[in-house]
Amino acid sequence: MNTSHTPEERPVRAYLLKKLCSDDEGLFALGVSMARVVQMADSDDQGTQSLAYHVLSDVALTQKILRLANTPQYRQASGAPVTTISHAISLLGFDNVKTTALAMMLVDTMSNSKHAKSVRVELEAALCASLVGRELARYSPYQKAEEASIGALFKNLGPLMIASREHERFREINALIEAGEHSHGQASQMILGSSYDTLTATVLREWKIPEVIIRSLQPIYGSTLRPPADRAEWIRQVVTFSIEAARALTRVGGVKPEDVRALHQRYGNSLGLEKEQITTVLTRARSGMDALLNSMQLDGGVGGKYGEPGDPYAEAEAAPAAAGADAAGTLPSVLALASLDSGAKEGAYPSGKPYDARERLLAGVQELTEMRVEGKAKVNELVQAVLETLYRSMGFRFATVCLKDVKAAQFRARIALGDKLAARQEGFVFPLQGKDLFHLALDNDADLMIADASTNKIQDLLPQWHRDLLPDARSFIVLPLVVNGVQLGLFYADRSQPAPEGVPPDETSLIRALKAQVLAALSP
Repeated sequence: MNTSHTPEERPVRAYLLKKLCSDDEGLFALGVSMARVVQMADSDDQGTQSLAYHVLSDVALTQKILRLANTPQYRQASGAPVTTISHAISLLGFDNVKTTALAMMLVDTMSNSKHAKSVRVELEAALCASLVGRELARYSPYQKAEEASIGALFKNLGPLMIASREHERFREINALIEAGEHSHGQASQMILGSSYDTLTATVLREWKIPEVIIRSLQPIYGSTLRPPADRAEWIRQVVTFSIEAARALTRVGGVKPEDVRALHQRYGNSLGLEKEQITTVLTRARSGMDALLNSMQLDGGVGGKYGEPGDPYAEAEAAPAAAGADAAGTLPSVLALASLDSGAKEGAYPSGKPYDARERLLAGVQELTEMRVEGKAKVNELVQAVLETLYRSMGFRFATVCLKDVKAAQFRARIALGDKLAARQEGFVFPLQGKDLFHLALDNDADLMIADASTNKIQDLLPQWHRDLLPDARSFIVLPLVVNGVQLGLFYADRSQPAPEGVPPDETSLIRALKAQVLAALSP
């Protein structure tokens, strides 16, 4: 039976809250970043662009998302590599990338703790819970069910933070739990003066996480739950189911038949799940967990592996696992590049241009070609993918695409990536007519690749608005977009250092091939 009774809990102790939310710079920065991602809404193209910008601002996060997109579980049947975040979002789905990014940010901040083993256990429980929540969302009768996955990820935040920052208290709490006389909530209440759930909710409020997600973390009591009355109650039940399932999935030996029975007894009626469906949810979640850990290079988790005693999924999962291993061994070399594990020379020139720029450009051209052949990508998706490929492959610090605004009689930046992108995008505006470097490129449909912008010849051709907006641009490219004599706009990207290494012919050809994909899409 359900019960609305909730034990009275004391507020989080002031010293603990201050230590976690104010004195710890790493957790403060994590909270700011997480709040920004959680509040991103998938609203047409703006949501995708915002999420892509946020991921691209973190090189490590970019690498991990691309690795995930290139795992056998997600990679397209064609075998085409995924080399841009915008394509990864299209392939994996906005909500999947959003929740995955949150999980990866959590790992990056917490995994450096000196108490690595305890933190790893709690991290895996959080990550696994989010995947269970995502799988349960498939059975949801409600819209925006992905909030359950985010709530499930945060459900274990209290134990994770205490394991990382207050490890002695964490050990004391676990000792009480293992003695078998106290629940997680009771033990944490005794040691911290506040339950884990209350601690989590308090921290999330400090981080400005939406209240709808915080309310989803409230504990649920009762051995057999009634069907939820509304979406909020459904999410609460899913969040609690997810963390209970995650604890079973990540322990040594894996899930046991009695775990499935217990989950079905408590949640089967309320969530409308048969035992077979629960088994499917757990199997898919663990498969997703393997891919996620691999993308973050955290292989070899603490949970049960295929074929271990007591693992009811060993037989069902062994074949897919072996097939995935074979597929990974036959991936084309360009996919290894996309996964950022290629044998190409690592590092970059002093300008910031990667040594393996050619390989990155080639992978981008192949990906863009595949997108166009499939015929699924919109023009703006192709434009963003080209911009992102140029930005990452050539090591630019700022990149934008300008398009003609006929009503305002000017060219205006529409999409931008890199440092100070908001201010620079807003200021990157110039008239349709002129005699400066940009208009010369447009009038002659000439691609410009400037290795040193400090020379007198180049300085004399730069318009005043560019000098004011980007006074430290020392190398840049300008790629006009002209179709049948009509000037539509241009790509622009720059660095704050000169690039004496230049752009060799093979890279130039690949850059023009990228631009050609956009021109083909824009042609009537």
